[in-house]
Amino acid sequence: MDGHRRIWYNPVMKITIVCVGKIKEKFYRDAVAEYEKRLGRYCGLSIVEVTDERTPECASAAETAQILEKEGARIHARLEKLRGEGCRLIALAIDGQEMDSVAFSGRLEHMSVSGTSHIVFLIGGSLGLSEEILSMADQKISFSRMTFPHQLMRVILLEQVYRAYRIMRNEPYHK
Repeated sequence: MDGHRRIWYNPVMKITIVCVGKIKEKFYRDAVAEYEKRLGRYCGLSIVEVTDERTPECASAAETAQILEKEGARIHARLEKLRGEGCRLIALAIDGQEMDSVAFSGRLEHMSVSGTSHIVFLIGGSLGLSEEILSMADQKISFSRMTFPHQLMRVILLEQVYRAYRIMRNEPYHK
C-alpha cells in the first residue's frame, strides 16, 4: 500500500451501472471507455445495458407506462443477479437528492466504510425509470433538474464517480 492512500480506501468496491439502451454515438463511447480506464485503479466497474423500447414521438400515457414497465422488467431481471449483501441501489432520477461533487464523494466514501461493497447505479431510458424500479432503490440522486440524454448521463455519472475517488484520495483534479 503506498503512503498516499487513506485507510478508508476499499480496493474491492464494485460499481455497476445498469442502464437502458446502447450508446450509439462514437464520442460518447470514447468518453465511457476513457472513464472505464481511469476508474480501473479505484474500483471494479461494470456496465450492464438492457434493451430499450422504441418510443413513439407523441407517446400516450398508456404507451409510456407500457414502455416503462417493459424496460423496468428488464432492469429487474438484471438486478436479481446483481443484488446481494453489501449492495446499494442508487437510482438516477430528476426528483432525487441533489448534491455537489464533494458531498457525492463523501457519500461514496461513507458507503465504502460502512459495509457497502457493491454500488449499483440505475439509469433509465428516454422516459426515465419505472415506479417499481424507483421504489426498489435505496436512494435516488439527481445531477440536475435539467434533462439530459441517457447516453450523456452515463458519461456524466462516470466522470462524477471518477472525480469522487480523486477527492477521496486528495488527488488533484480540475475544478
